[in-house]
Amino acid sequence: MSASSEGRVPDFFIVGHPKSGTTALYEMLRRHPQVFMPELKEPRFFASDLPSRFNEKPSGQPPETYDDYLSLFAPARSDQRAGEASTAYIWSHTAASRIAEAQPAARIIVILREPASFVRSMHLQLLQIRVEKERSLRKALALEGARREGQHLPAVVARWPQVLLYTDRVRYAEQLRRYHAVFPAEQVLVLIYDDFRTHNEATVREVLRFLDVDDSVPIEITEANPTVRMRSVRLDETVRAVSVGRGPLVRALRSSVKAVTPPDLRLQAQRAIRRRVVFGAPQPPDEELMLELRHRFKAEVVAASEYLGRDLVTLWGYDGLG
Repeated sequence: MSASSEGRVPDFFIVGHPKSGTTALYEMLRRHPQVFMPELKEPRFFASDLPSRFNEKPSGQPPETYDDYLSLFAPARSDQRAGEASTAYIWSHTAASRIAEAQPAARIIVILREPASFVRSMHLQLLQIRVEKERSLRKALALEGARREGQHLPAVVARWPQVLLYTDRVRYAEQLRRYHAVFPAEQVLVLIYDDFRTHNEATVREVLRFLDVDDSVPIEITEANPTVRMRSVRLDETVRAVSVGRGPLVRALRSSVKAVTPPDLRLQAQRAIRRRVVFGAPQPPDEELMLELRHRFKAEVVAASEYLGRDLVTLWGYDGLG
């Protein structure tokens, strides 16, 4: 960051966790007339220890700058709260202190989810966006030791093995301490995913009050970024090949379609094909593995319960574990 940089620094940050309602919250907040959030979700500027457009690029192209980041918020009016949502901030080791340096008055929003279901959903998400290649969650977890040493990593995250270290993400108390170390308690709002799902509107209004904006406006409930299962990597590659025009026949067909179809409509069609053909409803979880994970994460849940002063052990069903 440059001390000479000028621009609108965000007033609030949704810092995570992913797969915990953050996208839905982002979509609902950005509809509020007193809130501005950019089209780009997940800029991740302050997570200097994780991949983003603002860090060094393997291609050798220069990274984008702090001024580029601030330009995302230039359209915000003076009477609006500006914010962004980057779920990597919760498990980044640098984000909390860098946000505090740039915006000491920032409001921080965190959503926590029951760890076993979170890890499973995270694995499915990384499969969907083609970051993870191992389709078995059990095998992906078994690879964590090797991946920590830089082995068995897909090329896209070869320099960032922590992206695929699922269990490292479940350090809730430690993550919250990083933010409370640089922000006063009244500037950090910790939500529980169960509350967000069960009492959606009430939880959003709680966030609006936290941001000091009008909490009486109508709220349109939004379902966003649902957990899905990739039916076939090969099928996904085929659909992608068609969408980018690989092969002479495909290129000829794609040129004809481009000539008569607006770009936005083509993009919507491509996304619809992927949703309907490539992805399907997730298969039922491996209950044996889920139980193993719950035993593994019980100490973390106990620590988070004690830290927050809320009984997550009972809420998440960990009280029945031996």
